[in-house]
Amino acid sequence: MTKNIHDKLSSRGAASLDDVELLTLLLESASDSRDVVQVAERILGEYGSLAALSRMPLSRLRMVEGIGLRRAERLHAALEYGRRVVASSTGEMDSISTDEDVVRVMRPVFDGMLHEECWVLYLTSSNRIIERQRVSQGGVQATVVDHRLIVKRALELLSTQIIMVHNHPSGAAEPSAADKALTRKVADAAALFDIRLLDHLIISAEGEYSFRRNGLL
Repeated sequence: MTKNIHDKLSSRGAASLDDVELLTLLLESASDSRDVVQVAERILGEYGSLAALSRMPLSRLRMVEGIGLRRAERLHAALEYGRRVVASSTGEMDSISTDEDVVRVMRPVFDGMLHEECWVLYLTSSNRIIERQRVSQGGVQATVVDHRLIVKRALELLSTQIIMVHNHPSGAAEPSAADKALTRKVADAAALFDIRLLDHLIISAEGEYSFRRNGLL
């Protein structure tokens, strides 16, 4: 059965494979006597989608019947490879015009992430991206951000506009009281040097939240 999948891959490309076929190839092992197609079908039937598998931590994924440690590592590596390819290609965007542009640049960075991270996009006065930088990495519920480091880097880059972006790996994209306080602190600190905080976006699996669009900036 897997020979047919390999033939399809060779003749028509990876895009022609359905989810079961793609998962089959990632799970396939010469030392496994089981029907790997049936294993892939059962796993997708139980968990619903490749996206659901991508959100599982390695420690849990390895416990799924039919996967084990080595296959779980292979799946995680493949998912991370795909995420980085998408992130690098979207990161080539030269300028930002809308908050949707920010989401297109940053969502691939956050997809599948199980902890919070905060990033800053440093822009010119014409909205061209000078740099995007991770400024903080935290736990599931929160991350600590130093507003002074954000402003310091903007001054180093001669950036006149910045956009903050962070993720909520568990829960909705609604801002917490801490998120609102941090946004005001960064905006006030940046303003002292004529640097404008254009927006602060929160990205989660359930959607996005823009401080600017909701009148908080």
